[in-house]
Amino acid sequence: MSLLQLKGVSRSFGGLKAVQGVDMTVEAGRITGLVGPNGAGKTTLVNLATGFLRLSSGRVLLDERDVTELQPHEVVAAGIARTFQQCRLLNEVSVAENIRLAFDHRSRTSLLSRLLHLRATRREGEAVDAAIAALLGEFGIEDFKVDLPPEISYGHQRRVEIARALAMEPRVLVLDEPAAGLIDSEATELSAVLRARADRGLALLLIEHNMSMVMSLCDDIYVLDSGEIIAHGRPDEIRSNPRVLRAYLGDTVCSA
Repeated sequence: MSLLQLKGVSRSFGGLKAVQGVDMTVEAGRITGLVGPNGAGKTTLVNLATGFLRLSSGRVLLDERDVTELQPHEVVAAGIARTFQQCRLLNEVSVAENIRLAFDHRSRTSLLSRLLHLRATRREGEAVDAAIAALLGEFGIEDFKVDLPPEISYGHQRRVEIARALAMEPRVLVLDEPAAGLIDSEATELSAVLRARADRGLALLLIEHNMSMVMSLCDDIYVLDSGEIIAHGRPDEIRSNPRVLRAYLGDTVCSA
């Protein structure tokens, strides 16, 4: 089922056409890759899809609902969560509290109820504690729950950021270079977690330069060049596409 759809999405900055007429579909239960060289427009496209930039033309649909004009927090509330190229964790609070922030954002109990410690608040707090523990375990970071982000490795910080995004209970998760700075074993472990989430019905859009990860993990791939989609298909089709191989992937994908 198609959850996230980009239809004719374009964005210009003055005379520069950063993204031009992009059509893209991200389906439930599948991992969709978006690749291309630096400067191709991948992050711009993600910013357009998640409300961080306004479109010059086109539409963004979530389960047929037009979310083109929504602000970033409204996009999250609608069901699209994302991570960023650079981790955006709060360094002053613990790993567990960083994740808790996402649960607090969607809390159903009132501020007064929290202040008075009413029964509904206690029940919700217990459920949140259990959910945080489950996410920490899923990403293998339970041993770091009381640590501050600067005290753990960059790879573990990446996991915390993804866990926090998942705490929003999105229907679509957009990951902007989640394997950046990870060693091969860490990327493999992350891939297993993402595949398990997709198998449970989550729609994932993966923007990534690690071509081994992309080719082994993604169900289908879009290739972006100078703001335009130049190829779309299964990993084996992208792998054997002469234009893609010559212009973007080169020997990297051949040895993946």
